[in-house]
Amino acid sequence: MNSFGKIFKVTLFGESHGVCVGVVINGCPEGIRLDEQFFAHDLSRRKSGVTGTTMRNEIDLPDIISGVYNGFTTGAPISLLFRNQDVNSSDYMQINHFPRPAHADFVALKKYCGFADPRGGGHFSGRLTVALTAAGVIAKEIIKPAQITAELIEANGSIDIKKQVKKAAQQKDSIGGLIDCRITKLPVGEGEPFFDGLESVISHTVFAIPGIKAIAFGSGFRAASMKGSKHNDMIINEIGTTKTNHAGGINGGISNGNEIYFLVAVKPTPSIGLPQHTFNFSTKMMDILYIEGRHDVCFALRIPPVVEAATAIALADLWLRK
Repeated sequence: MNSFGKIFKVTLFGESHGVCVGVVINGCPEGIRLDEQFFAHDLSRRKSGVTGTTMRNEIDLPDIISGVYNGFTTGAPISLLFRNQDVNSSDYMQINHFPRPAHADFVALKKYCGFADPRGGGHFSGRLTVALTAAGVIAKEIIKPAQITAELIEANGSIDIKKQVKKAAQQKDSIGGLIDCRITKLPVGEGEPFFDGLESVISHTVFAIPGIKAIAFGSGFRAASMKGSKHNDMIINEIGTTKTNHAGGINGGISNGNEIYFLVAVKPTPSIGLPQHTFNFSTKMMDILYIEGRHDVCFALRIPPVVEAATAIALADLWLRK
């Protein structure tokens, strides 16, 4: 399903080259200040324009359709709409019989029996992250004073991100990246044990972002090669501050008052300028695929605000349960 949340419930809708994409948010408390410009900062961070991102240029400021009156949320469902304007659907005419490797083209074709909108990836497109980011802007207001900061720290395994992006562009290829996300000022006690543990709920929303392949909290995979005497975080005062933070700020699925941190791995953009040898369902033979259209060399460049948004949505839902 394309909905998340038990109380702060977020539902995404639309397709990449359809009339619009958007989000409906149920369960948002009344009295939160909100207008179109309120979204500008995070949405501008997600926009294309810098080297290595797509040439598609959308305005990306939402039409607030419902749930806001006189600049404040009313407590009714909030509907935000982003109209698609800069589209070129002719680049995607061959997808139904010649699906792109590593895209959702093939699975969408099979799951929806050929009725899914293939243009620009349709409902599976990263275009929908604009709506996810907008929902996160509202969620961030709910969880204050907690703050979330995400940044791209590596691309193609290197900290020299600009160099790697430039090189991949010259080669008509693509690269992935590693995003560091940190949550501060979150009190002790957020999250539930087992199925709704803080790691579980955050991971649920982060994996909704197209292209996310892994998430690791605290010491992550390094924990498997550490001894307990090194991995255990020593509590040094009555408020629970720890000397180290291998747990990443979470014990038993519940925040322990220390900084929460995790890493997110973003795969390379599947659409590349190089020819690819793959199966053509029209001819029933292997063939050479040439992908047209405008695509990011490294869409991880635009993902940090989306990771922040997904995290904020998870926290807002847990927050409001209390």
